[in-house]
Amino acid sequence: MRADDVSPAGSTALVVPCYNESARLQPARFLAALETYSWLRLIMVDDGSRDATIDVLNALAAQGGGRVDVLALEKNSGKAEAVRRGMLRAFELSPIYAGYWDADLATPFEALPAFQSVFRREAHVEVVLGSRVRLLGHAIDRTPMRHYVGRVFATGASLALALPVYDTQCGAKVFRVNERTMALFARPFETRWIFDVEMIARYIDGPAPPEPPPLADRVYELPLRRWVDEPGSKVRAKDGVRAALDLMRVYVRRRR
Repeated sequence: MRADDVSPAGSTALVVPCYNESARLQPARFLAALETYSWLRLIMVDDGSRDATIDVLNALAAQGGGRVDVLALEKNSGKAEAVRRGMLRAFELSPIYAGYWDADLATPFEALPAFQSVFRREAHVEVVLGSRVRLLGHAIDRTPMRHYVGRVFATGASLALALPVYDTQCGAKVFRVNERTMALFARPFETRWIFDVEMIARYIDGPAPPEPPPLADRVYELPLRRWVDEPGSKVRAKDGVRAALDLMRVYVRRRR
Protein backbone atom coordinates (compact mmCIF):
# COMPACT_ATOMS: atom_id res chain seq x y z
CA MET A 1 0.00 0.00 0.00
CA ARG A 2 1.31 3.42 -0.94
CA ALA A 3 1.68 6.03 1.83
CA ASP A 4 -0.90 8.24 0.14
CA ASP A 5 -3.55 5.47 0.12
CA VAL A 6 -4.11 5.31 3.88
CA SER A 7 -6.77 8.07 4.03
CA PRO A 8 -9.21 9.90 1.75
CA ALA A 9 -7.95 12.95 -0.12
CA GLY A 10 -8.00 16.08 2.01
CA SER A 11 -8.79 14.16 5.18
CA THR A 12 -6.02 15.80 7.24
CA ALA A 13 -5.42 19.55 7.49
CA LEU A 14 -2.24 20.67 9.23
CA VAL A 15 -1.63 24.20 10.50
CA VAL A 16 1.98 25.42 10.41
CA PRO A 17 2.57 28.68 12.34
CA CYS A 18 5.46 30.74 10.97
CA TYR A 19 7.22 33.80 12.36
CA ASN A 20 10.37 35.09 10.67
CA GLU A 21 11.02 31.66 9.14
CA SER A 22 12.27 32.70 5.70
CA ALA A 23 15.85 31.60 6.40
CA ARG A 24 15.14 28.16 7.80
CA LEU A 25 11.85 27.08 6.24
CA GLN A 26 12.41 24.10 3.91
CA PRO A 27 9.78 24.28 1.13
CA ALA A 28 11.13 21.13 -0.54
CA ARG A 29 10.19 19.04 2.50
CA PHE A 30 6.66 20.44 2.53
CA LEU A 31 6.23 19.75 -1.19
CA ALA A 32 7.60 16.23 -0.73
CA ALA A 33 4.99 15.60 1.98
CA LEU A 34 2.21 16.75 -0.33
CA GLU A 35 3.54 14.44 -3.03
CA THR A 36 3.70 11.49 -0.63
CA TYR A 37 0.38 12.03 1.16
CA SER A 38 -2.49 12.89 -1.17
CA TRP A 39 -4.76 13.25 1.86
CA LEU A 40 -2.74 16.15 3.32
CA ARG A 41 -3.72 19.82 3.21
CA LEU A 42 -1.48 22.57 4.66
CA ILE A 43 -2.49 25.88 6.22
CA MET A 44 0.62 28.05 6.50
CA VAL A 45 0.10 30.95 8.92
CA ASP A 46 2.36 33.98 8.71
CA ASP A 47 2.26 35.51 12.18
CA GLY A 48 3.10 39.08 11.14
CA SER A 49 6.68 38.23 10.15
CA ARG A 50 9.16 41.06 9.58
CA ASP A 51 11.25 39.17 7.04
CA ALA A 52 10.37 37.54 3.71
CA THR A 53 8.36 34.67 5.23
CA ILE A 54 5.16 35.63 3.41
CA ASP A 55 7.00 35.52 0.06
CA VAL A 56 8.32 32.03 0.82
CA LEU A 57 4.85 30.86 1.82
CA ASN A 58 3.22 32.31 -1.28
CA ALA A 59 5.82 30.60 -3.46
CA LEU A 60 5.12 27.33 -1.64
CA ALA A 61 1.39 27.76 -2.22
CA ALA A 62 2.00 28.39 -5.93
CA GLN A 63 3.73 25.01 -6.18
CA GLY A 64 1.33 23.19 -3.87
CA GLY A 65 -1.30 22.22 -6.40
CA GLY A 66 -4.10 24.02 -4.57
CA ARG A 67 -3.42 22.14 -1.33
CA VAL A 68 -1.53 24.93 0.47
CA ASP A 69 -3.48 27.80 2.02
CA VAL A 70 -1.63 30.90 3.25
CA LEU A 71 -3.15 32.89 6.10
CA ALA A 72 -1.38 36.19 6.78
CA LEU A 73 -2.14 37.72 10.17
CA GLU A 74 -2.26 41.50 10.31
CA LYS A 75 0.28 41.70 13.14
CA ASN A 76 2.45 39.43 15.25
CA SER A 77 0.06 37.84 17.75
CA GLY A 78 2.11 34.92 19.07
CA LYS A 79 2.08 31.21 18.33
CA ALA A 80 -1.09 30.56 20.33
CA GLU A 81 -3.21 32.92 18.22
CA ALA A 82 -1.51 31.88 14.98
CA VAL A 83 -2.37 28.25 15.70
CA ARG A 84 -5.91 29.13 16.76
CA ARG A 85 -6.62 31.19 13.64
CA GLY A 86 -5.09 28.49 11.47
CA MET A 87 -7.22 25.80 13.10
CA LEU A 88 -10.37 27.84 12.45
CA ARG A 89 -9.38 28.00 8.78
CA ALA A 90 -8.66 24.26 8.81
CA PHE A 91 -12.13 23.47 10.18
CA GLU A 92 -13.68 25.36 7.24
CA LEU A 93 -12.18 22.71 4.95
CA SER A 94 -14.21 19.96 6.72
CA PRO A 95 -11.32 17.52 7.24
CA ILE A 96 -11.61 14.32 9.24
CA TYR A 97 -8.51 15.25 11.22
CA ALA A 98 -6.85 18.61 11.87
CA GLY A 99 -3.77 19.55 13.82
CA TYR A 100 -0.70 21.72 14.04
CA TRP A 101 2.96 21.10 13.30
CA ASP A 102 6.12 23.13 13.96
CA ALA A 103 7.56 24.92 10.94
CA ASP A 104 11.09 23.66 11.60
CA LEU A 105 9.85 20.08 11.10
CA ALA A 106 11.54 18.93 14.29
CA THR A 107 8.86 16.25 14.04
CA PRO A 108 9.19 14.99 10.44
CA PHE A 109 6.12 14.52 8.27
CA GLU A 110 6.89 10.80 8.22
CA ALA A 111 5.26 10.65 11.67
CA LEU A 112 1.83 11.64 10.31
CA PRO A 113 0.60 8.14 9.34
CA ALA A 114 1.23 6.97 12.91
CA PHE A 115 -1.11 9.69 14.20
CA GLN A 116 -3.82 8.56 11.79
CA SER A 117 -3.28 4.94 12.77
CA VAL A 118 -4.10 5.80 16.37
CA PHE A 119 -7.42 7.34 15.35
CA ARG A 120 -8.36 4.37 13.17
CA ARG A 121 -7.32 1.85 15.81
CA GLU A 122 -8.79 3.64 18.86
CA ALA A 123 -12.35 4.76 18.13
CA HIS A 124 -12.66 6.80 21.35
CA VAL A 125 -9.47 8.85 20.86
CA GLU A 126 -10.11 12.50 19.97
CA VAL A 127 -6.71 14.08 20.71
CA VAL A 128 -3.29 12.67 19.80
CA LEU A 129 -0.27 14.39 21.32
CA GLY A 130 3.21 13.82 19.93
CA SER A 131 5.50 12.90 22.80
CA ARG A 132 9.29 13.17 22.91
CA VAL A 133 10.08 10.05 24.93
CA ARG A 134 13.64 8.76 24.91
CA LEU A 135 13.23 5.07 24.17
CA LEU A 136 15.59 2.52 22.69
CA GLY A 137 15.20 2.52 18.93
CA HIS A 138 13.84 6.09 18.91
CA ALA A 139 15.95 9.06 17.77
CA ILE A 140 15.01 11.93 20.08
CA ASP A 141 17.77 14.52 19.65
CA ARG A 142 17.26 17.01 22.48
CA THR A 143 19.84 18.92 24.50
CA PRO A 144 20.17 17.69 28.10
CA MET A 145 19.19 21.11 29.47
CA ARG A 146 15.97 21.26 27.45
CA HIS A 147 15.21 17.66 28.35
CA TYR A 148 15.49 18.20 32.11
CA VAL A 149 13.72 21.55 32.06
CA GLY A 150 11.00 19.86 30.04
CA ARG A 151 10.65 17.12 32.62
CA VAL A 152 10.23 19.67 35.41
CA PHE A 153 7.64 21.57 33.38
CA ALA A 154 5.78 18.35 32.49
CA THR A 155 5.51 17.49 36.17
CA GLY A 156 3.96 20.90 36.86
CA ALA A 157 1.60 20.51 33.88
CA SER A 158 0.48 17.09 35.11
CA LEU A 159 -0.34 18.56 38.52
CA ALA A 160 -2.21 21.50 36.99
CA LEU A 161 -4.22 19.23 34.71
CA ALA A 162 -4.62 16.34 37.15
CA LEU A 163 -3.62 14.18 34.20
CA PRO A 164 -0.37 12.18 33.94
CA VAL A 165 0.73 13.71 30.63
CA TYR A 166 4.39 13.23 29.70
CA ASP A 167 4.89 16.00 27.13
CA THR A 168 2.49 18.90 26.62
CA GLN A 169 4.85 21.13 24.62
CA CYS A 170 5.72 19.02 21.60
CA GLY A 171 4.68 20.95 18.50
CA ALA A 172 2.92 18.01 16.82
CA LYS A 173 -0.73 17.52 17.75
CA VAL A 174 -3.68 16.14 15.75
CA PHE A 175 -7.40 16.12 16.58
CA ARG A 176 -10.40 14.15 15.40
CA VAL A 177 -12.62 16.97 14.11
CA ASN A 178 -15.95 17.20 15.94
CA GLU A 179 -17.84 19.78 17.96
CA ARG A 180 -15.78 19.09 21.10
CA THR A 181 -12.37 19.56 19.47
CA MET A 182 -13.50 22.54 17.39
CA ALA A 183 -14.67 24.23 20.59
CA LEU A 184 -11.08 24.13 21.92
CA PHE A 185 -10.12 26.89 19.46
CA ALA A 186 -13.33 28.92 19.49
CA ARG A 187 -11.96 31.71 21.70
CA PRO A 188 -8.47 33.18 22.14
CA PHE A 189 -6.14 31.53 24.61
CA GLU A 190 -5.50 33.41 27.83
CA THR A 191 -1.97 32.05 28.20
CA ARG A 192 0.60 33.04 25.59
CA TRP A 193 3.44 30.68 26.47
CA ILE A 194 1.70 27.42 27.40
CA PHE A 195 -1.43 27.46 25.27
CA ASP A 196 -1.00 23.70 24.73
CA VAL A 197 -1.66 23.14 28.43
CA GLU A 198 -4.63 25.51 28.35
CA MET A 199 -5.98 23.66 25.31
CA ILE A 200 -5.78 20.32 27.14
CA ALA A 201 -7.44 21.91 30.16
CA ARG A 202 -10.29 23.09 27.93
CA TYR A 203 -10.73 19.56 26.66
CA ILE A 204 -10.73 18.07 30.16
CA ASP A 205 -13.24 20.62 31.46
CA GLY A 206 -15.39 20.71 28.31
CA PRO A 207 -18.42 18.61 27.40
CA ALA A 208 -17.82 14.88 27.18
CA PRO A 209 -19.19 12.60 24.44
CA PRO A 210 -22.29 10.50 25.17
CA GLU A 211 -21.48 7.61 27.50
CA PRO A 212 -17.89 8.85 27.64
CA PRO A 213 -14.97 6.48 28.08
CA PRO A 214 -12.37 7.51 30.67
CA LEU A 215 -10.44 10.64 29.81
CA ALA A 216 -7.24 8.62 29.44
CA ASP A 217 -8.93 6.71 26.59
CA ARG A 218 -9.77 9.94 24.71
CA VAL A 219 -6.35 11.65 24.90
CA TYR A 220 -3.46 9.62 23.50
CA GLU A 221 0.27 10.31 23.75
CA LEU A 222 2.17 8.97 20.76
CA PRO A 223 5.92 8.44 21.33
CA LEU A 224 7.68 9.89 18.31
CA ARG A 225 10.19 7.76 16.46
CA ARG A 226 12.27 10.81 15.57
CA TRP A 227 12.52 14.39 16.82
CA VAL A 228 15.40 16.80 16.25
CA ASP A 229 16.11 19.88 18.38
CA GLU A 230 16.52 22.23 15.42
CA PRO A 231 18.73 25.34 15.84
CA GLY A 232 17.09 28.75 15.72
CA SER A 233 14.45 28.22 18.40
CA LYS A 234 12.74 31.44 19.49
CA VAL A 235 12.29 30.19 23.06
CA ARG A 236 14.46 32.13 25.53
CA ALA A 237 15.30 31.64 29.21
CA LYS A 238 12.94 34.41 30.32
CA ASP A 239 10.11 32.59 28.55
CA GLY A 240 10.49 29.82 31.12
CA VAL A 241 9.54 32.24 33.89
CA ARG A 242 6.50 33.41 31.92
CA ALA A 243 5.52 29.80 31.26
CA ALA A 244 5.73 28.98 34.97
CA LEU A 245 3.46 31.92 35.80
CA ASP A 246 0.99 30.88 33.11
CA LEU A 247 1.02 27.32 34.46
CA MET A 248 0.15 28.62 37.91
CA ARG A 249 -2.76 30.56 36.40
CA VAL A 250 -4.10 27.40 34.76
CA TYR A 251 -3.77 25.53 38.06
CA VAL A 252 -5.56 28.21 40.08
CA ARG A 253 -8.30 28.65 37.46
CA ARG A 254 -9.04 24.92 37.35
CA ARG A 255 -9.15 24.66 41.13
CA ARG A 256 -11.65 27.51 41.28
